[in-house]
Amino acid sequence: MTKPTTLRRFTLGTCALALGLGMLQAHAADDGALYGPKAPKGSAFVRAYNASSAELDVSVGQTQLKQISPLGSSDFKFLPAGSYQAQVGTAQMPVQLQPEHYYTLVSQSGAKPRLVEEPPFSSRQKAMLRVQNLSDSTLSLKTADGKTAVVADVAPDGRGDREINPVKVGLALFEGERKVADLKPVTLERGEVVSLFVTGGQGKLSPVWVKRPIDG
Repeated sequence: MTKPTTLRRFTLGTCALALGLGMLQAHAADDGALYGPKAPKGSAFVRAYNASSAELDVSVGQTQLKQISPLGSSDFKFLPAGSYQAQVGTAQMPVQLQPEHYYTLVSQSGAKPRLVEEPPFSSRQKAMLRVQNLSDSTLSLKTADGKTAVVADVAPDGRGDREINPVKVGLALFEGERKVADLKPVTLERGEVVSLFVTGGQGKLSPVWVKRPIDG
């Protein structure tokens, strides 16, 4: 009986090992689907936000960001840091991308495209709420009643950040004490950066929440 028992134990052990390896491979596959291919060290990261009313194609060097819907964004793509010529719709502009930096190329109707830096966020417990103010007014993000400032006094062409707990929240955009716009409720997840891009000027502002696409 010794040999069959030994063979059975060996077979069970082999099956357990194979199952364990299969689970590890499944987890690795899940991680790949969640995070995408790992960027080489020293890469730069770029995405596009389309603040115009027509579908947009963008390229940075050989990196393509295609068919971006109006008021929509692409996901980030990585590429070697360096100097590039960017094609944003019909407009061209030179861009300089630094290693380990994140950027958003913004296309606006009637204005030149802009390259906006997006500092990375490493917390796994909090979320980051960011205001990218590309307008000509100093703006604040507040609770809808205007009593509490969440991100205060963001200057024209400036950026404001605030870490907050994960939550679904309804906020409003203010210029001083004047409410500019009530914003759509936005859900903030742990480890996520959600940017409010504000474009336009001369009293006609367009504030839009920009999150990474779900299928990105």
